[in-house]
Amino acid sequence: MVRVVAQRARAASVRVEQHVVGEIGCGLAVLVGIREGDTEHAVEKVADKLAALRIFEDSEGKMNLSARDVGGDMLVVSQFTLYADVRKGRRPSFIQAADPATGQRLYEHFMARLATQGYRVECGQFGAHMLVTIENEGPVTIVLDSEEM
Repeated sequence: MVRVVAQRARAASVRVEQHVVGEIGCGLAVLVGIREGDTEHAVEKVADKLAALRIFEDSEGKMNLSARDVGGDMLVVSQFTLYADVRKGRRPSFIQAADPATGQRLYEHFMARLATQGYRVECGQFGAHMLVTIENEGPVTIVLDSEEM
């Protein structure tokens, strides 16, 4: 089950070792978790839903517009910790997260799928220690799981 946490953002950026590696203005800051057993199909399902998700306000203040409708971009950051299991003890287990090779392949597939839908996609650096800054507008935060679609 691909898990995505999407935040409506006025601005968002990712830094690795003091260097900005990805940055957007208006759009969505997207944290992506890939689980062991996830497939390209699951990634595509979530990316397609996210691309059309109407969480931006129209002129009447209703969430009726997608990021595309408002000219928004996507900042996509791989986040294996979305699969932290803390049911036992106090130290999280990440055994459900995909192995790094699979996680990176599906993360890149996710970003490519968003790009095919006309989005400018910025990203973090897979596997790096990153500093992510998100100016969450609203705040609006939506969680998408591929198995629930």
